[in-house]
Formats: sequence, C-alpha cells, structure tokens
Amino acid sequence: MADFSRSLDLSGASNFRDLGGYASQDGRLVRWRRIFRSDHLASLTPQDRQLLAGLGVARAVDFRGQAESAALSYELPHVRYQALPIEPIVVQRAKEMALAGQPMTAPTAVRLMQDTYRAFVSDNTSQFASLFEQLLLEDTPLVFHCTAGKDRTGFAAALLLRLLGVPHEVVLQDYLLTNERLQHRVPGSALPAPIVHVLHRVQTEFLGAAFDALEQDHGSLDAYVRDGLMLGPAELAQLRAKMLE
Repeated sequence: MADFSRSLDLSGASNFRDLGGYASQDGRLVRWRRIFRSDHLASLTPQDRQLLAGLGVARAVDFRGQAESAALSYELPHVRYQALPIEPIVVQRAKEMALAGQPMTAPTAVRLMQDTYRAFVSDNTSQFASLFEQLLLEDTPLVFHCTAGKDRTGFAAALLLRLLGVPHEVVLQDYLLTNERLQHRVPGSALPAPIVHVLHRVQTEFLGAAFDALEQDHGSLDAYVRDGLMLGPAELAQLRAKMLE
C-alpha cells in the first residue's frame, strides 16, 4: 500500500487535505488522491500550483460567497472551476448582530456558529447536492473549499465521508483536524480573544447542530440524502464505487 500523507504542505493553503485512506464500515478504504478539502486557493505559490498539477487536480468547487471569491479570486491552469456560493457567512451574521446592538460573547458566538451550520441544511442543501452531482459526473481528482476550509467545507466533507460509510467518530476526527492545520492569513481581529477562539476554530457542537437539523427537518440522514441531496440507491452505489477501493 502506498504511503500517502493526508495533509499536503502547501505554502499558500494550510488546510489542504486528502480525504483518502479512511476505512468504510464495509472494510473498503476511501481512495487516496481523488478528493481534497481545502481553505481558499488564491494564495498558492508556483510550487503549490505545480504540486496540484502533479496530483492531477482537474476540478475546483468553491463554496465562498460572491464578495469573498471576488476579493480573493484565482485561476488554476487545467482546473475547471465551479462556484456554489453559500451565504450569509459568519462574518456577515456577526455584523448584523452588532448593528442590531446584540453584544457578542463567547456563548453567543457558539450559538451563531450553530445557527450557521443549521442554515447549511435549511438554506443551502442545493449547493451540497451540486457537489455530489459533480462527484458523480466523472472520476478526475476534485478539490472543494471555502475561505478557511472549516465550516462549509467541513460539513461537505462530513457528509461525503458519512455517505461512504466512514464511522461518525472518524468523520469527527477529520473535521477537528482543522484546528491543527488552519493558519489564518487575515488581519488581527478587534474582537476579544475568547470570541476569536470560537469563530476561527471548529467544535463538535457546530457539526452536531447541522446533523441535528437534518434529522429534525428530514427525519433521518437517509431521508436527507434521498430528498435533499437527491441521491437514491443507484447514485449512492455509484458514488461508493468511484470513491472506495
């Protein structure tokens, strides 16, 4: 078996990771070097771009909102780009709260993050469905990302791994790896450190809020997959055939 590294040491994207190697409950492994998750790709160095070309990355799916992607746009040779914007982002929600005079505390920030994750299910299921549609279209390596690669990307990665039969506790471990990998390349925040600690990291409660929401809204993960993501038994079998070995 080849010795692959999950985290690729790119200079311009600290949270670029391979989703391969995780064991499904049926004993198969997620294929290495087929599907990647990342923070934004606008700061890649020439060496980073060369590494992605060597990996054969042919498709990029971008969950950033319009203003985010416009501020940090990118174009990679031989990589087809698809925008699937998910808004409003946490920063927008925080600004709205400030304008409404609602004080931001650490517990408030946690609730804000949980509400954001619930909205992935209630307001943005079509974007995640489009990602799975892309995965089924062809077998070329694909990277999906947002700005930090932690929330929108984290939920998408968790959904994919769950659908591939990876146990929930392992899915959660992958989700929490962001706290070890992500290096924020943004100016210092005026917010107090405890609040920044919430907004710039991931917590099990955030992802849990999204999965609780899909249970409440659809009755079960299986129903959400069928009615929200539009993946029936044939599509799930095709996805697993492509992604597992």
